[in-house]
Amino acid sequence: MKNLEIIEVINKAKHVVVIAHINPDADSLGSASAVYTYMLKLHKKVSFFCASKKIDEKFKFLPWTEKIKSVFPSDADLAISLDCGTHARIGTDIAIDLINIDHHQSNDAYARFNVVNPKAISTTQVLFDFFKANDLSINAKMATALYAGLVDDSSNFLSLKTDENVFAMAQELCLLGADIKACSRYISRYISLAGYRLKGAMMLSMSLHQDGEIALLHVSQEMMQRYGAVASDCEAALEEALHLPTVKVALLLRENKNRTLKGSLRSDGSVDVNRVAKLFDGGGHPHSSGFTLDTSDMQNASDRLIQLIKEHRQ
Repeated sequence: MKNLEIIEVINKAKHVVVIAHINPDADSLGSASAVYTYMLKLHKKVSFFCASKKIDEKFKFLPWTEKIKSVFPSDADLAISLDCGTHARIGTDIAIDLINIDHHQSNDAYARFNVVNPKAISTTQVLFDFFKANDLSINAKMATALYAGLVDDSSNFLSLKTDENVFAMAQELCLLGADIKACSRYISRYISLAGYRLKGAMMLSMSLHQDGEIALLHVSQEMMQRYGAVASDCEAALEEALHLPTVKVALLLRENKNRTLKGSLRSDGSVDVNRVAKLFDGGGHPHSSGFTLDTSDMQNASDRLIQLIKEHRQ
């Protein structure tokens, strides 16, 4: 993954913006944090951008997250998007040179420069390999940020994509000074009171379909407001639904304020849910994907998606 052209573009830039995607997770924020640190090591003027104004509190331990701004700087001459599977995930138009670093299978190489490896378990793994291939040193702050993304996107090393390369990366980051205790505490164990309450409500209303192979979860705006929850609070119940003995696919439909539905899919590997998400201009990975439906009809959307999942069984 050696790319001297990208290194040269970075070295020539006067003001670099690192970008975490809208509603960022630890992989996007961790990747952006690591690149932010690298830019400081180069003595570059650097900005940390995320179009979402509210960042989940559990990610505030990551280096430089206090620097995040939701307004894109007008004087920047280079942008680097991290973990943005599509240009739309950036949340704003980019009129300057853009470097796209990602691991989503659905990434369509939308930037001038693209460092995309869909075989990687996380964007932090893509970035780690890039740093190593180009002999760029990784300090303790960068190691913590890279480890955070690895833990999150590997579901605490339980993902089907976890292999010897993932553990080798984790070991090296530990030796480089990664704060693995903070990553474990905030990524694997942290949950807000709102998240606890919403999770309980989601589990109570969950239904099983296709002989128990599909778990269906619904979240309305009324539920979100009742518990004071945010979008990321829905993820724990979705992930845990896949742990049920018969469940092959977990489907979440969450009602948005603009009367659309946000869909999230998780699979045990028997269904390529990325193919299902692509039918609605979404995407992600074979085992984890998302999309948006331009409808508020939860029942019809559920029926249609259950049928599509059935048709895509391998």
